[in-house]
Amino acid sequence: MPSQLTPLQAQPCRLLPPALVCPLGDDLATIADALFNGRRGLVLDDTFTPGRPLPLGRVTSALPDTESLPMPHRSRNNQLLAAAVKQLAPTLDAFRQRHPGARIGVVLGTSTSGIGETEIALAKRQQQGDWPEDFRYQRHEIGSSACFVAEWLGLDGPAYTLSTACTSSARALASAKRLLATGACDAVIAGGADSLCSLTVNGFASLEALSDSPCQPFSINRCGINLGEAAALFLVTGETGGIQLSGYGESSDGYHISSPHPDGTGATAAMQAALTMARLGASDIDYLNLHGTATRQNDSMEALAVSHVFDDTLPCSSTKALTGHTLGACGALEAAFCWLTLDGGRLPPHVHDGQLDPALSPLTYAAAEKRDCRRALSNAFAFGGNNIALLLERVDD
Repeated sequence: MPSQLTPLQAQPCRLLPPALVCPLGDDLATIADALFNGRRGLVLDDTFTPGRPLPLGRVTSALPDTESLPMPHRSRNNQLLAAAVKQLAPTLDAFRQRHPGARIGVVLGTSTSGIGETEIALAKRQQQGDWPEDFRYQRHEIGSSACFVAEWLGLDGPAYTLSTACTSSARALASAKRLLATGACDAVIAGGADSLCSLTVNGFASLEALSDSPCQPFSINRCGINLGEAAALFLVTGETGGIQLSGYGESSDGYHISSPHPDGTGATAAMQAALTMARLGASDIDYLNLHGTATRQNDSMEALAVSHVFDDTLPCSSTKALTGHTLGACGALEAAFCWLTLDGGRLPPHVHDGQLDPALSPLTYAAAEKRDCRRALSNAFAFGGNNIALLLERVDD
């Protein structure tokens, strides 16, 4: 390890308590109870696939009315974000009181933005011959997410949205750390949101990647993913103590447009880079949140990659069995689950049918138990072979 710290290694990057809206609930106590007891938040739904009910991770919590949002930002994606922003408000207000005049940026990740509302508008256009009067193209622009949050909160710092499929919101957190290290911001609202819509559900159906039953990550019987929706936001600050984003690792293997490299080379590189940035070794990690989609290829690749970096005693679990795969939101949502793990001293159990695939590299799958964890790593992998690993660390004040 080099004795001199790089700016990113030297920069404190504190993740204050997350604001979450997901299939497990909309407050941290409820979500933690479901997470640590392994309760699935999936419902059967054929809204997007008539005649084929699918287990979907729908958000059933009450959301702000679309009429309360500015016209160009009226979408379910921004409803999810508005609900999370409401939760984040006390944390943000307290930070502003501690740091008057702080420069606050917004970096979010999404893969859907408001495309669901455009789908509805397109259907009406086909029926009526013209766009509905209230249609606004801006709703489904990828940049809508960060613009909406910045406008809603009256922030004038950097505001941008990343869209790298299933790594989007994890990359937003890495971007927040960079903005703090460069001095461009004093704090960043970072995370992401994705909403269920026909584009994603039917897109994954066309790839034959959807399971008609609750998914079974790393099981010999795994046959595909369940999809979900969520919003997850952090206020990321340059303060010391608490739970820190100590490191991240990003890589791109560019193996295939939708399949991961079977040897896990990119995933391995991302995990090792996160450890290097945090100046830690593999034995320092107490828990690993697996990307764990329950597809044949992802789970095989990830188990192999994990075995290249860690020994087979590290407790691991995939929380997608509980929420479904929330796509662009999953990186921040699962970082929040790691935050809850470090804060609460409990492990999220690995939920599946108990029938492990003997062809996979052996892993230790976490059970529901109390355990004092100081450091957790969270994986996110995406189409195009782009990969990220986030390393969270509890630092006692």
